[in-house]
Amino acid sequence: MAKGKAVWAQIAPMPSEDLVAAVRSYEAAGVEGVWAPQMFGAPFSTLAAAAPATQKIKLGTGIALAFVRSPLETACSAVDLDLISGGRVVLGLGSSAQSQTEGSFGSTYGKPLAHMREIVGMIRKIVALGHTGELAHLKGDYHSLDLAHFRLLHPPVRSEIPIFLPAVFQKACLQAAEIADGLLGHPLWNEAWIEREVIPNIRAGLDKSGRERGDFSFNVSIFAAIDADRKEAIEDCRATVAYYSQSPQYLRYFEEIGFGKEASAIQAAFARGDPAEMIAACPDEMVESIAVVGDVDEVRAGVARRAAAADAITPVIPHYGLSPEKSLTYSARLAEAFYG
Repeated sequence: MAKGKAVWAQIAPMPSEDLVAAVRSYEAAGVEGVWAPQMFGAPFSTLAAAAPATQKIKLGTGIALAFVRSPLETACSAVDLDLISGGRVVLGLGSSAQSQTEGSFGSTYGKPLAHMREIVGMIRKIVALGHTGELAHLKGDYHSLDLAHFRLLHPPVRSEIPIFLPAVFQKACLQAAEIADGLLGHPLWNEAWIEREVIPNIRAGLDKSGRERGDFSFNVSIFAAIDADRKEAIEDCRATVAYYSQSPQYLRYFEEIGFGKEASAIQAAFARGDPAEMIAACPDEMVESIAVVGDVDEVRAGVARRAAAADAITPVIPHYGLSPEKSLTYSARLAEAFYG
């Protein structure tokens, strides 16, 4: 385990036997929780399958896309999963890229900070009062819900389910610290960005909400590849860093950390549908700034630096462009290094 930090793992949909084995092994190792991300399919089904196979491990949607479903559907899914798991849900909600929300899902993106604030407020009300008949109408700029005749089938296990928000930029960090229970840091972040931009905005958000640092959890996701051959680890991370760099919305971030030209080239290659050129446009220096690579001691030390101000870590392997065999190898090394 990471010294002084709670450790989370990431899981994906898989055959039931494999899923049960994975989550039970994480629980036996003392892992704090598992995140099920939403790339296209929803994360709730994976976590619902994991819930009866475990007893203590937290079950996080990391991250469920907030804008592609009604706040009522999201709240009901969280309440039901909390019942199935005996109160172990962490509801991670993210805005994703505008192109994915509007293009792939056909949903409204709008102004993401205002949209997220509205959804979080509605979900909290539904979780707390959805069984009482007191909700009536919830009306905002993006959603208008007539809940006068709505009732949850059962009272919630908890009147409040923890909500985590992700972030890339400063305002999203501030908003997470103001209105959410935790922040799940983006794996694109490097140490300089966290120290210079993230931590001050967490403080500002907590000050705005009148809360102390202990009232809020900061979990940072980190791309990590353990290999005694450092060059091979860099090469194996390149496609993942390139893929996560393709969104034009992230260009300002890369400009601020010194890789604006490289990110622009990656994004242009993505727009042309040229994945090979995307990878070629991602230099070693950009990979090493974002992913933690090297032998086990180097990666442990790098993760410790990256997470110095965090309460928890979510180390994840590079997952694009790798063979299944290599993915298993990196996963096993990560487990040995961080999961006990």
